[in-house]
Amino acid sequence: MEIPYEKTMVEIFRWRVDKSGDEIAHKFEEKETTFKELDSFSNKVAQGLIKEGCKPDSRVAYLGKNSDIFFEFMYGTFKSRTVTVGVNWRLAPPEVAFILNDSSSEVLFVGPEFFGLIEEIKDQIPSVRKIITVGGNHEEWQDYSHWRDSQPDEDPMLESNGDDDVIQLYTSGTTGHPKGVQLTNDNFSACFIVNEEAMYRDMDEGGVNLVCMPIFHVAGTNMGIAGMVTGAKSIIIPEVDPSLILKLIEQEKIQHTIFVPAVILFLIQHPDSANTDFSSLETVIYGASPITDDTLLKAMELMDCNFWQVYGLTETNGAITFLYPEDHDISRGKLRSCGKAALGVGLRVVDSEDNDVPTGEVGEVIIKSDLNMKGYWNRPEATAEAIKDGWFYSGDVGYFDEEGFLYIHDRVKDMIVSGGENIYPAEVENALMSHDDILDAAVVGIPDDKWGEAVKGFVVVKEGVELKEEDIISYVRTQVAGYKCPKSINYVNELPRNPSGKILRREIRDPFWEGKDRKVSGN
Repeated sequence: MEIPYEKTMVEIFRWRVDKSGDEIAHKFEEKETTFKELDSFSNKVAQGLIKEGCKPDSRVAYLGKNSDIFFEFMYGTFKSRTVTVGVNWRLAPPEVAFILNDSSSEVLFVGPEFFGLIEEIKDQIPSVRKIITVGGNHEEWQDYSHWRDSQPDEDPMLESNGDDDVIQLYTSGTTGHPKGVQLTNDNFSACFIVNEEAMYRDMDEGGVNLVCMPIFHVAGTNMGIAGMVTGAKSIIIPEVDPSLILKLIEQEKIQHTIFVPAVILFLIQHPDSANTDFSSLETVIYGASPITDDTLLKAMELMDCNFWQVYGLTETNGAITFLYPEDHDISRGKLRSCGKAALGVGLRVVDSEDNDVPTGEVGEVIIKSDLNMKGYWNRPEATAEAIKDGWFYSGDVGYFDEEGFLYIHDRVKDMIVSGGENIYPAEVENALMSHDDILDAAVVGIPDDKWGEAVKGFVVVKEGVELKEEDIISYVRTQVAGYKCPKSINYVNELPRNPSGKILRREIRDPFWEGKDRKVSGN
């Protein structure tokens, strides 16, 4: 497949439309959209954004579940040289407000499930000049279809550059605030080149991909983009639904998809899985959180297709290592590895003084690649701390074996990965500490068969106060996203701290992990 990888995103999209205009680009529920129709819709979105006063590099936000509309919106931002800000719809209202304000998003597209959330914070998001509803009616806000279809069907043909930001996704923050990851045209060009030698090798024009991971994550966005680049039909579903996924694999003859391990577990445990015809399935990509050997081996037997494990982060625009299908042979002994560095990716494991550590010894994983983000939006100090001399410091601890396979062992920064979501203890601890009756708090990740890791809280409460576990968890849920909330609470008299006062999370966490591997993959 001769794909013009050196081009910008909008140029590649135009190329695909010219090449595959009458082919189906998306299917969402019962609605099919050709590449030519997608081109027309995105033209109108671009013209609409320009009419709303959005200039090149302006941020526009999307808060909604997966749909075909997200992708026509995204390609419209490419054409208008604005930047797509994907907002995690699982976040609590204060978190959503922070992202909209931090990104200075000027236009917000919002799904009906989240009207109430936006109504709650609409007076707290001054940069948002316009709110457009994606499905459902609202007495104050304009409907997307009406807004889109009132615009001219004409590509503005603005010149795009390699260093232009095109997508901004937010990661959890080590200090309680998420950071906006700036991904450019050049980042995506590098991504396409990397994947041509890997996962794209199994994808053909006219193939069928399933997009089920959330589009506010790099996994969901990139799977949708992969369909455009390779000329595949993307079957899009609003969110993970194991029953629906199994039905669609058989009904739509799905060939390629990406799952986090929790979804793989849900699928193999589903009562319909034994009777599902998986014969069309060619590729399952997985990563972003721990997976047990038992779950992986059962899935490989059930689905009988190529499995690719990937390791990467939002900051690297997805995968920077691959465990190839041939390395999933159990006799190779590599299932606990996340594979080798992708084409053009520099990968090192270093000590605290940036010296490469010997084979088999652990250190921090650092990455040098054209995949690496431009930086954190409006966070020059955080960017400088994360990227040094072109090397991105992942915060993950790992080691190489004698064949150059990378094993992720732990995390430098105590991050918890639960069901593919990154959770930093500090932000959950801040939420716990905001409770009037909690004096001190710590949060760690403990083993969980379903999610890989579960959030566990430890609290010191005021003397004489009785706080029920469920009440604490309910309170935290008002402050942060539900998936960040502790699944359980332990009451303690004091927390272990070092002489400088820092919580010794490892001391709290280690007893729960005794005899277990913390096999993790970032995202």
